[in-house]
Amino acid sequence: MTSPFGPLVIIANPRAGRGRVDAALPRVERVLRDQGLDYRIVRTTHPGHATEAARQALLGGERFLVAAGGDGTVHEVVNGMLADGQPVVPDAVLGVVAAGSGCDLIKSFGLPADAGQAAGHLAGDRVRTIDVGYVTCAGQDQRRYFVNIAQAGLGAAVVARTAGLTRTGKLLGGAKYAVGFWLTLPRFRPVPVRLDADGHAYSWRAFNVVVANCRFYGGGMQISPRSDPCDRLLDVLVMTGSKSNSFTTLPKVYKGAHLPHRHIAELRAGQLVIDTGTPFPVEADGEILGSTPASFGLIPAVINLKI
Repeated sequence: MTSPFGPLVIIANPRAGRGRVDAALPRVERVLRDQGLDYRIVRTTHPGHATEAARQALLGGERFLVAAGGDGTVHEVVNGMLADGQPVVPDAVLGVVAAGSGCDLIKSFGLPADAGQAAGHLAGDRVRTIDVGYVTCAGQDQRRYFVNIAQAGLGAAVVARTAGLTRTGKLLGGAKYAVGFWLTLPRFRPVPVRLDADGHAYSWRAFNVVVANCRFYGGGMQISPRSDPCDRLLDVLVMTGSKSNSFTTLPKVYKGAHLPHRHIAELRAGQLVIDTGTPFPVEADGEILGSTPASFGLIPAVINLKI
């Protein structure tokens, strides 16, 4: 017996989450065996390996890929499933077992954060077909796909600072994004930001631009509560005003209660170009990619997500 989508290919970064992924895999395997699901495991060994493994599996005839880890692992697997704006295999399916330091993607779909329970969701034939965003930017020589959220500005600088905290071994758990935010905020300056959204030009003095396909980031913050990954549009939030607004706004973000806000411009677009007076760092799904200028777009209904 196996899944209706064929044997599972579990692509796991055993080092993610300070080894939590590796520790969770035996329980995941027990659940899969109890469900009667055929599977194999690919343990990644270097950055980009999950993308390579996903692409090789699809080209070899397999079509049910499971990202076991955090948002970074999902990001790499999705980039292995798409090429030149098209799925490598049209009927491929993406499963997610959240087992790393953080997986915000699953929160938009009500999937469990517990690895064992997530493995149980891999049985059956229920999928949801979702949109995927893409970005090209300075310092990045190829298009990168993102399934969750991208940012240019302060948010990307926070992601870079948070990664630095993780490398130094600081045990911050789910609070690491908030710690990174408050450490980064004092030195970050707003600059002139120019946007072209589906041919409409805008300009502000701003310190962050969020480009959202889904709703959550940063360990559970509901930054874009109106985002729907099936609506064929990206939700764009431009943070203007003074940085002092962050002291009152950030606590509300966890509940998605920060919108509407007089210092947050809200747009919806299928295509977006961002240019800034001073280059802003750019990140997608928690991965630092490069800097502005950056172009974003959306591929509608391109990934079948197992739910």
